[in-house]
Amino acid sequence: MHPSGGWGYAPGQTPQLEPSCFALLALSLDPTRFADHIAMTRAFIEQHANDDGSYRPLDGREEAIWPTALVLFTQAACGVAGSATPQAVTISYLLGIRGRVPDQPEAGELHDIDLNLVGWPWAEKNFSWVEPTAWAVLALRFVGQAEHPRVQEGIHMLLDRAMDTGGINYGNRLILGKMTDPIPGPTAMLLLALQNSRLAPRDESVSRSQTPTMGTVSQSELGTERVAAAVSYLLEQLNTDDIEHLCWTKIALDLYRRLPSIDARLLEIDAHILAAAEKRRRTGWLKPNCYRQALMVLALGVENRNVFRLPEQVAKSDLGALTIGDRQPSFFDWIGGWYRRFILGAVSLLRSPPKNSAVHVARAESYDADLAGIMQKQYEHFRVTVPLKGKRVVLKPNLVEWHRDKVINTDPRVVGAVIELCKREGAAEIIVAEGPGHWRNVEYLVAESGLGEVLEKHGVRFVDINHDEPVKCPNIGQLTGLEFLYLSRTIVSADVLISLPKLKTHHWAGATLALKNLFGTLPGIYYGWPKNELHWRGIHNSIVDIALTRTPHLAIVDGIIGMEGDGPLNGEAKPFGALVMGQDLVAVDATCCRLMMLDPAKIGYLVLGNDKSLGRMHEAEIPQLGESIASLAQPFATVPHLNDLRVRSSA
Repeated sequence: MHPSGGWGYAPGQTPQLEPSCFALLALSLDPTRFADHIAMTRAFIEQHANDDGSYRPLDGREEAIWPTALVLFTQAACGVAGSATPQAVTISYLLGIRGRVPDQPEAGELHDIDLNLVGWPWAEKNFSWVEPTAWAVLALRFVGQAEHPRVQEGIHMLLDRAMDTGGINYGNRLILGKMTDPIPGPTAMLLLALQNSRLAPRDESVSRSQTPTMGTVSQSELGTERVAAAVSYLLEQLNTDDIEHLCWTKIALDLYRRLPSIDARLLEIDAHILAAAEKRRRTGWLKPNCYRQALMVLALGVENRNVFRLPEQVAKSDLGALTIGDRQPSFFDWIGGWYRRFILGAVSLLRSPPKNSAVHVARAESYDADLAGIMQKQYEHFRVTVPLKGKRVVLKPNLVEWHRDKVINTDPRVVGAVIELCKREGAAEIIVAEGPGHWRNVEYLVAESGLGEVLEKHGVRFVDINHDEPVKCPNIGQLTGLEFLYLSRTIVSADVLISLPKLKTHHWAGATLALKNLFGTLPGIYYGWPKNELHWRGIHNSIVDIALTRTPHLAIVDGIIGMEGDGPLNGEAKPFGALVMGQDLVAVDATCCRLMMLDPAKIGYLVLGNDKSLGRMHEAEIPQLGESIASLAQPFATVPHLNDLRVRSSA
């Protein structure tokens, strides 16, 4: 516990609302013993209350309003109302929050879900996603609003996004003709929100369904089927030693004991959870995690009390929704913002391109080659401008999702070779850090992908950027309309930041390389899962804004086996046999495009980066080292992408 009374995601971090709420829920299982801690934690949470009823980060991104539902639920589950803001105001505020509806008709063509069903967003003025909607539905049902039209619409939205075969992810069932995969955490949240729910008829004047099965079964039947399928999916996830998956699974399944075989399977989970906790404790690349510790206490305690179980009797109340308007800045805020934008624009105009735009391309036929030796020879050309000796080096690989049969991520052997290079050069500290947009449980991805074994071997720790302490930084690029960007403190404080992407095509950005890899440097606790706001504001704009605000010092691209076609997830493996290194990330990415026989002039973020002096794009301005482009270039298959479609994922 922090002296302020709050809890961070990890010891030593600035306290945040989410881990504080989970800590309070866990402490409430023994209220007498932890009375003082409970009082301090409640006081910390109430410091974040606003007059409008919302709960936002105290010193963070104020647009991130998703903790409001979590706080409301925590207060209700612990039997207390907020002291700083009357609970009725928070309820009315939450009822008034609506996710955006995509304003491009083409967006609906990409999915098989109803984009007009409105749930709750991660941040103001953004789109509806599963996790914030599930929290809002659960919290509002807990406080007597089960029959409210907004709650019923939220229930319909969750069912609309659930898989027929079981489970749910953060919002997308299908993208560009490819089915997406469910995830245990959001699936558990779905089941928590829908426990014992009654499904009111859909108001077709508000929303139309695009779900094919709606025409053949009633909404009630569809809801029953998808809930049962979600339960079955979670039962299949018990063969894991991931503590987060196990804890969420037990908490959710405990609410569905009436279904066959649940009781017997629940008896097995406690032993798995304790074994997973012990394994995590012995894992050198991980630090203690307050959120997971509280989650484990709640999961192991469900036999006595499941804090997520809706009470049998809930007093109904006829509260209306507040009309939520856009918050207007004060005159002084407006003047300050204008002045900052003016200064940042001047800084951007005065920016000089990198001094060293050389790019080295080396042959590396397989991952069993002496990759560290190859990189050592490449690095000879960059040691003077990017010294590693005595530096705190942060490596940012590309870790998106884990599929055993796909080459989505930076290969762990490449990460291991870079670690070895840094050690040879005398780096003072080496950290591997990543913040995936698709999966919140990054520990699972690290372990399953094999990266955890590499970290253990080299004694290097891992930082989960999505839950790292955010740092407010002026947005140097000013292309997205965001005045500030919140970056991971681990990323901001690095002496040397190295981007380690996979060589891949991308169905919307054209190519995803060293610059696109920077999406993972923004904490999900402020931008959500997936980080759709960055897509909506323009993928190319967001890439350049992030890169200008925190420019990496070096890029090393894993091109030993790349991905072509429908990247970054569903493409095909493309053996290529190369490692690409450079200090100028625009030059590196432009060179990689030429190696893939793509025209860099058609990649929006490279054109923007060149214009903003982030780096050099034109071949004549990029000294070519090592292998020639002509000797290695191979055509990579691509898929059509919609350059003008700002909404890239489901709303």
